[in-house]
Amino acid sequence: MTEQLRRRRDDHDTRSSAVAGKRSPDRLPWPALITMTVAIFVVVSGEMMPTAVLPQLAAGLDVSLARAGLLVSAWALTVVVASFPLVRVTARVPRPTVIAGALLVAAFATVVTATTSDYPVAMASRLVAAAATGLLWSTINAHTASIVPAVQIGRATAVVLFGGTLGTVAAIPAGNAIAQWVGWRAPFLALAALTLLAAAAILLVLRRYPVRHEDQPVEAEAEVGARQRLRGLGPILVTTAFGGSLLIGHFAAFTFVAELFQPSAVPTPLLLLLFGLVGVGGVVGVGATSDRYPAAVPIVLAGMLALSLAGLMLIGGSAITDVAVVLVWGLTVGGLGPAIQTRVMRQAGTRHRTTAGTLIPVAMNLGIAAGSALGSGVLERASLETLAPVALVPTLVALLGFAVLGGAGRQAIDRIGRLIHNRATRRPKIR
Repeated sequence: MTEQLRRRRDDHDTRSSAVAGKRSPDRLPWPALITMTVAIFVVVSGEMMPTAVLPQLAAGLDVSLARAGLLVSAWALTVVVASFPLVRVTARVPRPTVIAGALLVAAFATVVTATTSDYPVAMASRLVAAAATGLLWSTINAHTASIVPAVQIGRATAVVLFGGTLGTVAAIPAGNAIAQWVGWRAPFLALAALTLLAAAAILLVLRRYPVRHEDQPVEAEAEVGARQRLRGLGPILVTTAFGGSLLIGHFAAFTFVAELFQPSAVPTPLLLLLFGLVGVGGVVGVGATSDRYPAAVPIVLAGMLALSLAGLMLIGGSAITDVAVVLVWGLTVGGLGPAIQTRVMRQAGTRHRTTAGTLIPVAMNLGIAAGSALGSGVLERASLETLAPVALVPTLVALLGFAVLGGAGRQAIDRIGRLIHNRATRRPKIR
C-alpha cells in the first residue's frame, strides 16, 4: 500500500510537470538542482546557527551554555524520530509541495526562536523546525534522485548537497559576525526571510521538472548483475548504517575540535577555515567520481577519515603536519554526505527511493548524536588524548564494512535484504 501511494505521488509529480518533452534526457535539470541547493543551504544554516551564536543566545534566553547547546542535540534527535512518520503522512502529496511546506514551517519556527526570551518556547520552536527539516531532507533526497538519469545521481547529489557545505563555510561565520554586531536574533530573522524565499522558489521551479521512471539504476558494467538481483532493503540499511558509523567517528572528535587543535602553532580559526574551505573540494571530487565508482568512493573516504583521525594524535608536532591533517580531514568530510547518499540511492533504484531518502537523514543524525555523546563520555572518563583512538574504532568498522559490501559479502547482504522484503510484504492467508 505504501509503495502504491509513492508511485501515485510520482505519477502526480510527472503529470504536474508540463515541460518535459523537449529537454535532453542526459542534461541535468540545473534550475531544479540549484533551487534545492538553496533549500539545503537555509536548512543547514538553521541547524547550525545556534553554534555560531551560542554565548549570545544563552545570555538572551538566560540559560547556561550547556542548556543552550541542547538546542543543537535535540534537533538531531527530533530528525531521527520525526522523519519516517512525516514521510508516511505526506505520501500522497507531490514532493515540491512537501518541500515548500516544510520550508514554510521551518521559517515560522525560526521567527519564533528569534523573538522569544523563554527557553522552553525556544526549544519547542527548534523541535518544530527540526521535524520539518527531517521531512525536507527525506523528500529532497528522493526527489534529487528521481529527476535525473541514474548514471548522474552522483553529480546531482553533489550539486544539491553543496548547499550544506556552503551553509557551514559561509552562513555560520556570517551569523557569528552579525550576532556580534547587532545581536543574536538578527541572524535568525534573516534566515527566516531566506527560508520563505526558498519556499517560493521551490514551488515555482520544481514543478517544471518531471520524475523519471526507470526500472533499475544503470551502473558500471561490473555492477549491473548484482543490482538486478536486489529485491530488498538489506543493502540500503547496511550502507546507511556504515555511513552513520563514519559520522560517529567524525563527530566524536569534531565536537571537541577546538580543544584538539589547541596544541597546534597554527591558530585554531585558521585551521577551521581551511577545514571548511577544503570541504568544497570534497563535494566536487565526489560529484566527479561517484557515478563511475559508486562502491569504491565510500571505501576511499572511510580510509581517508581513519587516516585523519589517526593524524589528530600528531597535532602540535609541526605546523606542516597540522595543516596536512586538517586538509585531509576537511576534504574527506566534505565528500562523505554526497558519497553515501549516491551509493544508497543507486542501491534503492525506483522501488525503494522514498524509504532510502528517509533513512539517510535518520542514520546521519543518529551518527551525529551518538558521536557527540561518545566524545563527551570519553572526555568525562578518560582524557582528550584518548579521543582520537576511540573515534577510530567506528571509523575502521565502517571501512571494513564498505570493503565487504564491495566484495564477497554483497551476496549475503542481498539475501538478507530479500528476506526482509519478503517478510515485510507477505500477506496473511484468508481462511
